[in-house]
Amino acid sequence: MFVKKNLESDAFIANDGCTIRELLHPQNDAVDLPYSLALATVDVGRKSYQHKLEQTEVYHILQGHGRMFIENADNKVGVGDVIVIPAEALQWIENIGNEPLIFSAIVSLPWTEDGDLRLR
Repeated sequence: MFVKKNLESDAFIANDGCTIRELLHPQNDAVDLPYSLALATVDVGRKSYQHKLEQTEVYHILQGHGRMFIENADNKVGVGDVIVIPAEALQWIENIGNEPLIFSAIVSLPWTEDGDLRLR
C-alpha cells in the first residue's frame, strides 16, 4: 500500500503558471504508474499560460469556476467537471470565479518539464 499526504508535496509554480502540488509521479514516488497526478490552483482573476504538452491530460475540477480553452474551443467548467486535453493541443484555463480554481490533473505519460512544448 502506498499512501501520500497532499501536504507532503511541496507547492511550486509550473511552466504554465499554475501552482502545483505533485501528488504522484513514478520518478519521485514508489509507484509504478503510466501517469502522474497533480493538484493545480489558479488564483482568482488569473489564467494559466497558453501551452501544449506532448502528453494527454485530464482535469477534474474540485473547486471554483473556470473557462477552459482547447485549440479553438472554450467552455465554462465547474466543480465535478472532467476535461480531456489531447496531446499537443494548445490549451489554457482561466479562473472566472471568486475563489481559487482547484483541479486535479492526470498526465499520461507522466509529466516532464521537457514535455512542455510552450518552452520550445
